[in-house]
Amino acid sequence: MFKNFFKWGKKDQEENISSEENQVQEEEEFEETVEEVEEEIFEDFIAEETEEIELGGSSPKEKKPGFFDKLFQGLDKTRKDFTNKIDSVLNSYKKIDEGLFEDLEEILVTADVGINTTMDIIDNLKIRVKQEKIKDPQDVKELLKEEIIEIMAQENSNKLNIKPSPAVILVVGVNGVGKTTTIGKLAYNLKKEGNKVIIAAGDTFRAAAIEQLEEWGNRSGVDIISHSEGADPAAVIYDGIQASKAREADVLICDTAGRLHNKKNLMNELNKIFRVVEREYPEAKKEIILVLDATTGQNAISQAKVFKEVANITGVALTKLDGTAKGGVVIGLQSELNLPVKLVGVGEGIEDLQEFNPRDFVDAIFN
Repeated sequence: MFKNFFKWGKKDQEENISSEENQVQEEEEFEETVEEVEEEIFEDFIAEETEEIELGGSSPKEKKPGFFDKLFQGLDKTRKDFTNKIDSVLNSYKKIDEGLFEDLEEILVTADVGINTTMDIIDNLKIRVKQEKIKDPQDVKELLKEEIIEIMAQENSNKLNIKPSPAVILVVGVNGVGKTTTIGKLAYNLKKEGNKVIIAAGDTFRAAAIEQLEEWGNRSGVDIISHSEGADPAAVIYDGIQASKAREADVLICDTAGRLHNKKNLMNELNKIFRVVEREYPEAKKEIILVLDATTGQNAISQAKVFKEVANITGVALTKLDGTAKGGVVIGLQSELNLPVKLVGVGEGIEDLQEFNPRDFVDAIFN
């Protein structure tokens, strides 16, 4: 930035200008140079301040600074595996034919989008290519992007239904998917938004589950309601509800058991908790969030099918999305199982659990 300024000063010294007229000219040139340097510094400062907002593609009122950037980085593996393969296929064809559609179909299936959803996308793609008389294979990519957005937009709302307060969020899922971490990060986010939050440590069967939630409670600055290990989970939820009423909490987040011997035991335990919530907190908004590990791909779909049979799942929290190339599972969950993804984990930080936005997701994997 200051390179021209230093060169100018050196050259002036070497020429040894002594006349008064040239001295005046020198001072004017110096002032102009300083003004230019100050203007460049100001412009660089403004550019740095606005860069994060521009990356998000919208004003700060529409999304928090860095939101899209974190999502973009978190989906890096999915983008490289998914979009790079699509680009490679499209670049290998001179014209649009059945072989191109078959190659795209294979990419979608291997990305864990799901067979039925993939067939719907490809069928719709063929229809649009014919109707719009598309000839260039490169134009197919934008059509594919639009079809995926359309399929995901048809499903239920991706927003947590917790307003007006009070609200109860029951969190279910098998052990090892990141359920405890998701609860801790969700509690942090909700408190940061101005909500009074309480956590009920209802997973009393897993060793150290209560201690882990207490640690997350300390980090998030929220109260924890807990019993001893092995206690009745429904009793913990009951006490959590009473505490929420007494302390006028906005949101009660309830952990539940993640390891039971069979589906019947799981159903009985969850139904017992649901009955307590309905009886003791009928006025509260209710969400039942299923936590799934994105790295497991189709296994996550299988878990979702089991939990749908035993509980009225209202949404999904998909963890470890930053550690997998199987991000296509998001599309399958929403399209094939009609389960809206409401939260996604795109990093290990306490602020890396984000509300899910279908359009942002598709933009991130196609950019």
